[in-house]
Order: sequence, then C-alpha cells, then structure tokens
Amino acid sequence: MTALHRFILASGMTNLADGIAVVAWGWIASLLTRDALMVALVPVALRLPWFLLALPAGLVTDRVDRRNLILAMDAVRALAFAGAALALWLALPLALAPAKGVSDPVLYLSLLLAAFVVGGAEVFRDNAAQTMLPALVPLDRLERANGQLWSAELLTNALIGPALGAFLIGLWLPLAFGVNALAYGVAMLLVAGLAGSFRVERSESRGWRAELGEGLAFLRGVPLLKTLAWTTGFWNLFHQMIVIALVLHAQENLGLSAQAYGLSLAGGAIGGIAGSLLGDRISRRLGSVRTMQWTVLASMPGFIAMALAPGAWTLGLCFAAMEFAGFVWNVVSVSTRQRLVPDALRGRVNSIYRLLSWGMMPLGLVLSGLVVQLGEQVLTRSAALVLPFWVAGLGTGIVAMLVWAGIRRGFAGISN
Repeated sequence: MTALHRFILASGMTNLADGIAVVAWGWIASLLTRDALMVALVPVALRLPWFLLALPAGLVTDRVDRRNLILAMDAVRALAFAGAALALWLALPLALAPAKGVSDPVLYLSLLLAAFVVGGAEVFRDNAAQTMLPALVPLDRLERANGQLWSAELLTNALIGPALGAFLIGLWLPLAFGVNALAYGVAMLLVAGLAGSFRVERSESRGWRAELGEGLAFLRGVPLLKTLAWTTGFWNLFHQMIVIALVLHAQENLGLSAQAYGLSLAGGAIGGIAGSLLGDRISRRLGSVRTMQWTVLASMPGFIAMALAPGAWTLGLCFAAMEFAGFVWNVVSVSTRQRLVPDALRGRVNSIYRLLSWGMMPLGLVLSGLVVQLGEQVLTRSAALVLPFWVAGLGTGIVAMLVWAGIRRGFAGISN
C-alpha cells in the first residue's frame, strides 16, 4: 500500500465517523428539543472552533510534525465520542422533546461539549492533513490526488456514514457515537504507519504574531486566494443554513424516518463523489476560470430545488446536483491553493483561508434557526422550515455575480 493510499484510507475512516455523526448530532438534538434554534446550537458548537481555533491551528501545523498532530487529534476525537456515547447511555430512556427548552439539560450540555471538542480537534487535524498531502504526491498531480481523497471521504462521510448512522440510531442511540471511537482508532493505526518526517524545515521561531503576519501577507498578496476564500465562506454559510433546517423539514414536512433521511443525504454523496472524480477532467476541458464561475452559480438552483422537493428521492437528486458542483469547485480551488503556497507557509495560509471559509459555518447555522423563528411570525410552520433554502439560493446567486469577474482577474494575475 502506497503512502497516499494509506493516507486516503485513514481519512476515509475518520470521515466514516464524521458521516455517522452528521445524522447523529442533529437527530439526537431533535429528540431533546423541537426548538429550531436549540437544535442548531449543537452543530454550531461543532463548527464554532473553525472560527476560534483556525489561526492557532495554522501556527501549530507549521511548527510540529504534521503526522503526529493528526494522530493526537484523532485520539482526542475518539475520547470525545466515547464520552458522548456514555452520556447518552446513562440518560436513556429519553423524555418527550418539548416545543421550547430541552427535556434533559445535562445530556444537552454534554452534547454541546462533545461537539465543541470534536470540532476543535477537527480544525487541527484537517489543517495538518491538507498541508501534508502535497508531500505525498507531485504538485502536477494534486487535482487527481485531491479528487481521490475527497471521493473516498465522501463515500464514507456522506454515503455510507449517514446511512450507517441512521441504522445505528434505530438500533440503539449510543451506538451512533460509540462506533466513531473505533473508527478513529483504526485511522490512527494507518497514519502511524506512514514512513518519514513531516515537519517543515524552517528557521528559529520568531513569535506567533510575526509568523502569522507572514501568512497573512502572503494571502493578501494573492488576490485570487482572497476571492476563493470569501466565495467558499459564503457558500459554506448558505450550505449550513439548509443543513439544520433540513432535519426539521424532513421530519415535519416530508415525514421522513431517520433511515429515509440518511438515504436522502446519500444522494449528495453520490454527486460529490462524481464531482471529485471528474473535477480534474472538467477543469482541463473548460479551464479553471469557467469551471469555478459556473460551479458556484449552479448552487443557486440546487438550494431552491431542495425547498420544492416533495420526497426523499427528489431531495436526494437535488443534493446530488448541488454537491457535484460544490466538489468540482473544491478540486480546483484547493489544488490551486496548495500549488501557490510554499510548504513553510502552507499551514498558516491554509488556516487563515479556512478561518474565512469555514469560520462562517456557525453563522449560517444560527441564521438558519433565526430565519425559521422569524418566518413563523408571518408564515405557517411548514413554510417557515423551508425559508432558509430560499434565502440560501438567493444569497448564492448574489455571490456568484459578485465574484464572477474577480475569479477571471485572479487567475490572469497568477499566470502573468
């Protein structure tokens, strides 16, 4: 097994755990409360560390052996999921979820804490992994390597994971978290077997402010990277708006079971896998500029169509189309960033980039709950639950128009 294949397999195992948790976080929260904002706070706790810890993660990534950092963060996540499983087991059987407030405050707070710890470890782990990949393959093969990596991640995270998570929820609630600890243990064994050192060759430390300033200066000096970061950030914000609304929409408007909901999410995985595997070919055929322009624009009808989907199958098809466009974008944007940024700066630039792009996820989750609550003041409950989809569709269309010319100028700038 090559180092790249071992790395991809390890990432697949961690993403299997994440995929199980995609269903588990929101679904279990909805068993404790029917308040959309309270449900949203659990995934907010999971994503908030991207805003709080992205910059420290970049500094640490450029100072330590990236493989060892990955191992440590996988161990932290394994322990957090094991703790969440234990807390859930001790709280069984669950009381009926109230319309406002939570039925079990201790369990709810335990979920918030576990989600925050898992999210914090994920920030460090993912930053290290993304900066480590260029050390495993030649730079001219990054699109292909990233496509293979994301297809494996999507296969486990969004196809197998959600379906398995739904099955585990139906079998016994604590299993939805307990199995994750085992998956992280397997991933640690795979990463530990990677030969070599993955520490950056660098001069003596000059202090975190000076080092962070170097990364910020580099990002400012490449307008294309700024454009890609902000575009990804707003897309993630709108995507997270629909994620939490979708749980309640699927339950109350469409009447889907946990299993049907998980299968609908699997549609997105199929589209994302196709986008990951075909992203390299599409960018070579259309060129990077047109590929990125049209993929961000294509998300607008995808978000809106999800609000109109009448059942699980149509919802899955909408997910497939939207995620196809999103992952073609990712193949081109991340590979472009990995090529442009020197290895010694890669952790810091990547962390600043991700602060802009991923740090907006918690805002999207909170906005989703607020939009539903405000919508209920003037609309029916069923109409309010799909309002975030319409807001996301409109917002994505505006973003596409604003960055259309900037993407072209940015690529022209790096080719001169």
